[in-house]
This record gives sequence, C-alpha cells and structure tokens, in this order.
Amino acid sequence: MRYLIVYCHPVPESFCAALRDVTVETLRAKGGEVRLIDLHAEGFQPVMGADERRSYNERAPIDPGLAAHIDHLRWAEAILLIYPTWWYGLPAMLKGWFDRVWAKDVAFALGEDGAITPLMRHVRKLGVITTCGAPYWRSLIMGQPGRKTVLRGIRALCATRCRTMYLATYLMDASSPEKRKAFLDKVRVKVERF
Repeated sequence: MRYLIVYCHPVPESFCAALRDVTVETLRAKGGEVRLIDLHAEGFQPVMGADERRSYNERAPIDPGLAAHIDHLRWAEAILLIYPTWWYGLPAMLKGWFDRVWAKDVAFALGEDGAITPLMRHVRKLGVITTCGAPYWRSLIMGQPGRKTVLRGIRALCATRCRTMYLATYLMDASSPEKRKAFLDKVRVKVERF
C-alpha cells in the first residue's frame, strides 16, 4: 500500500516528531511504500493569495510550489496526518495545506450547479495521529473540530468505504515520559493494523 504521511510541527525535537518516526518505521517494516511531507521543513506557504482564490473555482492550482503535493495526493492510497491539536483544531499550516492542495480538479470536481464530485476515491485509508494540550473531556465539549474536519469533511472526498483512524493523546503539556512511551507503543500497534 502507498502511504502518504503529512507531518506538521515547527519544532524538530517535538513529541510529534517521535510519532512521525514510529509511524514511518512501522509502515516500512510492514512493506508499505511511504512518502513523507514535512510542511515546516520545506517551508510550505499556507496562505492563499487573492489571485489564487479568484481562480479557485475555475481550475486546479497552477502554483509550481504545489505540484509535488498534488502528485503525492494522486499517488497515495492511504494518508496519515501527524500534527499537534492547537485550539481544538488543525495548525494553521496544515489547514492552509488543505485549502491550497485539496482543490478543484485535484480533490474534487465542481459542477456548474455547485455540486461536488469527489476525486480522491483512490484513498482507502485516512488517519490522524495528534497531541492535545487539553483534557479529553474539554476536547469533547468543544466538539473536536480538527477531528471532524478530517474524518468527516476530508473523508467525504475519499473512497466510499474509506477506513479511518484517530489516535490522540491528551494533557500533552503535563505528560510524563511513561505516558508518552505508552502512546508511542499504542501508535505502533494501531499503525501496524491500519
């Protein structure tokens, strides 16, 4: 299976980096083809400019900086997103990646009547591995907007029976080394089965 990992964290030594490394290692060990996009390392530009927005409903993006990202999307059979949950949602850079890359004639077709036709039907698995500073109960009360964005909104553009996975650790800022190790072990097992 072809796995695209999209990693978004600005700190190279973060716990999210450890999650990324365990995920890549596990997928490769089980024979998966893996491609990694590290948004911060490559300096991805998440801001959509005025001209890009004006043409958004007319054609696929023409920015040469997005070409490799579009190729990765078209290649992938499974996508795993690894990021910190900030203010209950996606980091701005990851949200900007969705805004700019999951575009018309890439992730969806747009009919004259405004109807959306999904174009990511080749993606059969979609997963999230994230860290949250808030406790689980507070994330639940807030409605888990990041989880909904990916597992409802983005998933709707994927295969009809797209399998999903959501792994989160909570109270990250007060996390002990033991809790982090336990979560890394859990991620290893779940990714192996995914």
